[in-house]
Amino acid sequence: MKEDKGKAVVEGGSRRLMMRVLHTYFVMARGMTLGVRAACFDTEGRVFLVRHSYLPGWYFPGGGVERRETVGEALTKEIREEGNLEATAPPELLGVYFNRHVSKRDHVLFYRVNVRQTAPRLPDREIVECGFFDPANPPAGTTDATLRRLSELRGELPRAETW
Repeated sequence: MKEDKGKAVVEGGSRRLMMRVLHTYFVMARGMTLGVRAACFDTEGRVFLVRHSYLPGWYFPGGGVERRETVGEALTKEIREEGNLEATAPPELLGVYFNRHVSKRDHVLFYRVNVRQTAPRLPDREIVECGFFDPANPPAGTTDATLRRLSELRGELPRAETW
């Protein structure tokens, strides 16, 4: 049992180190980091959330905007890669958020998107679990930022400027 706990601590430390190295690379390569995230809703009004292998908690699908990529291209790519999702209507930009938890220069464009899933999304090295959930009752472990965005979407909180 002790061995398993030690292994989990090492894996968690390795993940944090990997994220720090990747972020350092992005800061040097990009100057300012820009990402997209989307509240993706199916026809039943459920929201799609993902759980990554390298971060704890449930998140909206999304990721970084790469060089020579529009935010629309990044959004389409991320929801496809993380959930086999495609938009059924044009995405609606809800806000631009400063994500000070990542760095002093990270911003997130947050969208609302009506989607359909083209095929089940099977677990892999990046996404270990995903699915559609009742937005008023997301799974345990949903991140604070995701919960705040869901509250904003329901009109329970005013839109913030920070993620």
